[in-house]
Amino acid sequence: MIASPRHFGAVNWLGLRTLYVKEVRRFMKVFLQTVAAPAATSLLFLTIFALALGGAVREIAGVPFLEFLAPGLIMMAMAQNAFANTSSTVIVAKMQGNVIDLVMPPLSPTELLLGLVGGAVTRALLIGLLLPLLMLPFVDLELRHLGFLVFHAVTASTALALLGLMTGIWAAKFDHVATIQNFVVMPLAFLSGTFYSVQQLPPVFYTISQFNPFFYMIDGFRHGFIEHADATPWVGLAVMAGLTAVLWLACHRMIASGYKIKA
Repeated sequence: MIASPRHFGAVNWLGLRTLYVKEVRRFMKVFLQTVAAPAATSLLFLTIFALALGGAVREIAGVPFLEFLAPGLIMMAMAQNAFANTSSTVIVAKMQGNVIDLVMPPLSPTELLLGLVGGAVTRALLIGLLLPLLMLPFVDLELRHLGFLVFHAVTASTALALLGLMTGIWAAKFDHVATIQNFVVMPLAFLSGTFYSVQQLPPVFYTISQFNPFFYMIDGFRHGFIEHADATPWVGLAVMAGLTAVLWLACHRMIASGYKIKA
């Protein structure tokens, strides 16, 4: 008996779900490394600033320093791990010689993007949910604007997941991924106003900070907690929406053309 071809309809929901579940299981299998470790690192940053720099008594814009710092640390951890998830998926597949498994199944470029990016965003959001719970004994975190918080959490995680996917597709070896991680993602994250208010910077550096997308991710996310923003909140919404859309289109184009993933 000859099996007839399987028809999936306009969207291959089975394939999309399978890819997404595979991505989630991949990082959950090493939960201590992919979720617990980033949370511990952020708590370590919080402890250093609280103990070594007098974070408990300092204020920024009338807000206790630790309350100002905590949202930035949460967002930085989410963004960096969203990037790490997708970039590692592709580069590991390349190094193991099974990257073809991503393009052979009957999945469209959009479905591939949704599955891979969805897994990375899930990891980032898990960290984003875990960290506030761990910080609560030390920092008074209060939700002020849930919509801003959720929007920036999702768009920032999506944008960095897309950037990680593009990096993994472009990279030929682990060193290339590490280069983008260490010389692009990490500097932009650390110089985004996570640990300080950009309003305190000299005019030249303040202007430069306005071109850092991480600034808008963290500023909008922080606004959701403490109702303080160094930029106009609605500008941040537009920047994040535009950035995510541009990265999505660029990544879609790379996958649709088979750039560096098809023989």
